[in-house]
Amino acid sequence: MSRSFKDYVSHRFYNELFSAVSNHLNRNSSAITTQSQQVRRVDSVWLSDISVKHVFVEDHPGTKIVFDVLVEADYELSERDRRHDRFSEEADWFKICCIADLAQNLNDFRITGTEIYNYRGKQHNPLSDALVPIIYKEQLEDVAKEFLNHYYPEALDGSLAVNPYTLAERMGLIVEEKSLTRDASIFGQIYFYDCETEHYDDFSGEPHIIAVKAGTIFVDPANFFLRNLGSKYNTIVHECVHWYLHRKSFELERLYNEEATQIQCKVAGGIKPGRSRSATDWMEWQANALAPKIQMPFEATKIKASEFFREYLKAKGTDRIIDVMEEVIEGIAVFFGVSKQAAKIRLYELGYEEAAGTFIYLDDHYVKPHAWKEGSLKANQTFSISFKDALIASIINPDLRAVREQGLLIYVDSHFCINDSKYIFYDVFGNPQLTDYARYHMDECCLIFELAPEGLVNAYQKENYLECVLCRDINSGILFTANFADLSLNQSNLEKAKAMQKYNREISKVLSELPQPFPEALVYLMNFLEVTVDSLAEASNLGDRTISRLRGGDSRTLENVLAVCIGMKLPPSVSHELVRRAGFFLTNSERDLAYRFLLDSCYSESIHVCNEMLSAQNIPILGQKT
Repeated sequence: MSRSFKDYVSHRFYNELFSAVSNHLNRNSSAITTQSQQVRRVDSVWLSDISVKHVFVEDHPGTKIVFDVLVEADYELSERDRRHDRFSEEADWFKICCIADLAQNLNDFRITGTEIYNYRGKQHNPLSDALVPIIYKEQLEDVAKEFLNHYYPEALDGSLAVNPYTLAERMGLIVEEKSLTRDASIFGQIYFYDCETEHYDDFSGEPHIIAVKAGTIFVDPANFFLRNLGSKYNTIVHECVHWYLHRKSFELERLYNEEATQIQCKVAGGIKPGRSRSATDWMEWQANALAPKIQMPFEATKIKASEFFREYLKAKGTDRIIDVMEEVIEGIAVFFGVSKQAAKIRLYELGYEEAAGTFIYLDDHYVKPHAWKEGSLKANQTFSISFKDALIASIINPDLRAVREQGLLIYVDSHFCINDSKYIFYDVFGNPQLTDYARYHMDECCLIFELAPEGLVNAYQKENYLECVLCRDINSGILFTANFADLSLNQSNLEKAKAMQKYNREISKVLSELPQPFPEALVYLMNFLEVTVDSLAEASNLGDRTISRLRGGDSRTLENVLAVCIGMKLPPSVSHELVRRAGFFLTNSERDLAYRFLLDSCYSESIHVCNEMLSAQNIPILGQKT
C-alpha cells in the first residue's frame, strides 16, 4: 500500500487547478513582470499547460486535509499595438491552496487561494505523499504523550498502566480474538471499513467468512500462546496507533482501490532502506516505535522504575543498580503489561545503561548480569559472545590469539576476561567464575566485541542495532555474529593482560624440567600438581585404568591426552607441550581449532563444561570412562 496523493490530485483535479492558475493570471495580468524584450506591457495572458510538481499536506482532525499544490505553469504574454502583436513565452511556479475531506472521497474539494510561489513556509503536522504522518525519531516521545493526553491521560503520572482494551474502547474500537492465518504469521489486523473477511476455525483449522464492522481489531490468540501476554497487549496498542495515525493513508488507498478494508501486521518482515520504504513500511515503523512508548510513558516509567529500584536495593542491601536490574525489568514488565524485552529496551532508552547487561542467553546458558563504566560500549557492542564466535575471533585476530595462547585471557561465562584473581575465582567444583568486582567493572577486565545481527542486510535494520542487541534473550530468535572490536578499544585490557605474568616464571620452570617422553612428562606434571590417579580419572572423565595406562605409555589418543590437560587445568603452553610429546599435532581443521581453543581459553573449565561446548558444535567430546 503505497499510493501517491500528488499523482491522484494532478489527474483528478487538473482542470480545477488549471482554471485556478488561469484565473489568477488574468486577474493579475497588469502586475505581471517579464524580462522579455518583446513584451513591455501585458495586454493578455494565455495559459498553455500546468504540471504538478509537489503537494504539501497538513494533517487536520478527522479526515479533513489542507494542502498546497505547487504547479509549474507555462503561459504566453501578448502585447498589441496598431501594427503588430508581440508575444513572450513565460514559466512560473504557483501555489494553489486547497481543502477537502477524504471521507467524502474528496468530492468537496475546494480551492481557497492561488498565488505566485516564492518560498516554502513551515508546515504543521505534515503528511507524506502517501498521507502518512511525517514523524522523526526524536519526536516519538511527544507523539506518544499527545496520544495519551487525548485518550488515556491518567496513565501519564505512573499511578496506573494503560489497559489496551479500555484504550480501544475509548477510541471507539472493538477487540476480538480470531485466528488470522494457519501459521500465526499475522499478529493483528484492523478494519477501516465494513467488509467480509476470512478467519480460521480454532478447532478444524478451516477458513470461514464472517462480516466485520469498521473499527474492529482482530488479534490472533496464538500471539499469546506462542509469545506472551505483553505481546498480545502490544498488538492491540499497535493497531490503535494505526487507527489514530494512518486512517488518511488508508483513505487514499481507497481512492485507488475501493476493495481495500484493513491493515495487516505481520510477525516479521524486512523493512526496506529509507529511500525505498513503502507507506506500509513507514506505518509499521511508526506503530512499532510508538506502541511501547504509549504502554510505558516516559515520565510514568521513570517514576515506577525509581520506586522499584528503591524497593529492591533496600531489600537486597546493595547500592549497585546491576544487582537489582533484572528484578526492576520484571517489575516494569508486570506493571505495564509488556514483555521483559520491551521493558529492558525502555529502561535503556531512559538512561539505565545497566539494562544492556541483563537477560542475555548464549549457547543455551544464562549470562549473569554485569555492568561497566557508562559510555564504554556503543549500541552495537558487547562484552558477551558465544563459544563459536569466541573461537573464530581468537583464530583470526593475531593480538587476541597471542594473549590467549599465553594464558593471559580466559574465556569464562561468555566473556574474554583477564586471567587474574582480581577478576576470576573458582567455585567449589573448580569451575572459573567472574568475581563480583569483574561483573561490576567489565570495561576494566573484559574484551569488547561488535555485534552484527545475522540476516539483517538493509540499511534500516542495521541502523536499529539497539532493539536487536538488547534482545539477546533465549526466546528472541535473533542471531548475532560477534567480531573482535577495533584494537584501540581493547588495547588497555590486552596490555593489562600481558602485564599479569607472575605465574609465567613458574610455568617456564615446569617446561624446562619437563621430561621428553610422554609417560614421564605426565607423571612429572601429576607429581608437581599433587594430582592422584583417582582424582585425575574423575577430573578427565577417563577412568583410573586409562590414566594408569597413559602413565605407562598406552591408550594414547588425542582425545585422551586433551582430557588429561583439561582435567589437570594445565596452562596453554604446558598443554601444547604435553600434546606434542604425546606425538600429536593440532591442525587447522574445524575439530582441532576447537580443541586448541579449549586448551588456550577454557582450560580452567571442567571437562563436562568443555564437552558441552564441543557437543554444541558437533565435535567429538573428550574423555570416555572405561
